[in-house]
Amino acid sequence: MDTRSRLVPAENPALPDELSGQASASPFRALDHAKEALIARMTAGLSPAALALAFSDWLIHLAAAPGKQLELASCSLSNMRRIVDYMAHTSLGQYAAPLTEPLPGDERFRADVWQTEPYRLWQEAFLLTEQWWNTATREVPGTTRHHEDVVSFGARQLLDVLAPTNFLLTNPEVFQRAASTFGMSLLQGAHNALEDARRQASGQPPTGLDQFKVGINLAVTPGKVVFRNHLIELIQYSPVTSKVLAEPVLIVPAWIMKYYILDLSPHNSLISYLVEQGHTVFCISWCNVNAEDRNVSIEDYRQLGVMAALDTVSKIVPDHKIHATGYCLGGTLLSIAAAAMAGTGDDRLASVTLFAAQTDFTEPGELQLFIDDSEVYFLESMMWSQGYLAANQMSGAFQLLQSNDLIWSRIVHDYLLGERAPMIDLMAWNADATRMPYRMHSEYLRRLFLDNDLACGRYQVNGRPVSIRNIRAPMFIVGTERDHIAPWHSVYKIHNLSDTDITFVLTSGGHNAGIVSEPGHAHRQFRIRRTAADDQRVSPDEWAASALPQEGSWWPAWSDWLKAHSSPKRVAPPAMTVEENDQALPDAPGTYVLQA
Repeated sequence: MDTRSRLVPAENPALPDELSGQASASPFRALDHAKEALIARMTAGLSPAALALAFSDWLIHLAAAPGKQLELASCSLSNMRRIVDYMAHTSLGQYAAPLTEPLPGDERFRADVWQTEPYRLWQEAFLLTEQWWNTATREVPGTTRHHEDVVSFGARQLLDVLAPTNFLLTNPEVFQRAASTFGMSLLQGAHNALEDARRQASGQPPTGLDQFKVGINLAVTPGKVVFRNHLIELIQYSPVTSKVLAEPVLIVPAWIMKYYILDLSPHNSLISYLVEQGHTVFCISWCNVNAEDRNVSIEDYRQLGVMAALDTVSKIVPDHKIHATGYCLGGTLLSIAAAAMAGTGDDRLASVTLFAAQTDFTEPGELQLFIDDSEVYFLESMMWSQGYLAANQMSGAFQLLQSNDLIWSRIVHDYLLGERAPMIDLMAWNADATRMPYRMHSEYLRRLFLDNDLACGRYQVNGRPVSIRNIRAPMFIVGTERDHIAPWHSVYKIHNLSDTDITFVLTSGGHNAGIVSEPGHAHRQFRIRRTAADDQRVSPDEWAASALPQEGSWWPAWSDWLKAHSSPKRVAPPAMTVEENDQALPDAPGTYVLQA
């Protein structure tokens, strides 16, 4: 059923005309947007003005800082002397101590062959150059901290391009592989590169993706769509136990990607795991918006998403509270919805769980490199021209944040070594991208990311500011150690915004892999500690020091926590037969997840 005609974007008088669907009222602003959108097609979505401002700020202050210049000159002379001494020792066949070590997490030089000459010398010289540029771009007197971060990041990206690991003659692993295969690895690598270029040019999916199909071997937990409107399909999953916990679980995933990150393959599906533990599980599947949805707002996502889902769950499971769970952007939205509910006396939530979700954006990690007023205006212009932000216009920024892992290591592995990493379910999900509506994404970037309205008590719902401090339901918060999208120190900040009981989990892995951490997954661990409502709040580092690591998955700990905050008596599973206008809705995974 198409409910598009019933969707009326929520009013927000604080927004400019162009975000309220009235762009025609400002033809001059439309001209500015059109110019910016044209430039964006040539810059991969990065604002030249923002970059120029950052580098100008750095250069001007560096030029006016003779002390910093002398420090850099001294550092250069010291590095040159150390390299000459190193070369003198190695040329005489003597052992030379390493000049420096790679940073933690830098795996580029871990192979033993990098400890042979001249590769060790090239490695050491490169690492010293990295250190020099880090010194050059940091602590320049007078430079704005954000601009300093941008310049440092830009220097690091350029050095990552020039790393000796990226070239045949300076990478001993590539050279040995080519020699042992009589050059066939290079031919295979060239074939891989041409195939990837052809697929990208023709709009085809990445190699190996065709072995994964939603509803066939992805998102296969049995269930049924029990509600649908313009923005969501609500899926209720079939029980596998004769009795279930009385309080159901409602999952609010992010709409920046598709929901089945939480229902991947049968062996690593969080939704399937919850069902097996006796939970009644509902999950939102978001519509993949198009240009007609340009004026859909965050408030629309709250009303037509979270609140509509809660109302439906309350009808199916009446007289019982609901365990609400949000992931990433869905967690931020759930926080807003829960705070608004608390402010009006709506006490339907038994608990609130947030996976890698930020509520305070003062320290959002390296993602803030791409978010300032200039860059947001640039993104708004891109979205203004097409009504949404396309997935490929977002993916570049996320890849640059981990360029060694997501870009250069793949180039070396696939194109220089001539190997192909096997496609896995998580990679297939990552390739199944979605779009972000113009107005919603602009509101998110400006009101939450830039202005931090939610944490500061300025975010309004129905004309009233909402406060997370009003939420009295217990919270279960999950952060991941290597999260480059929602750093765990930022996720932890909810301790400073809430007075309720908080159980915080810090798990190994990144933004996605740390959440998809099923029991039996090797090399996984987590820390967990409860902070009662009246306990003294401590810093994140103090918390980590006091919470001992535990081996394994955090999923059982969360399931046990949900059970502890549920009624002790189990009940018969609720009915799943829900019809809309006398037409039965489809089985899981529904239709919205299939939208391209």
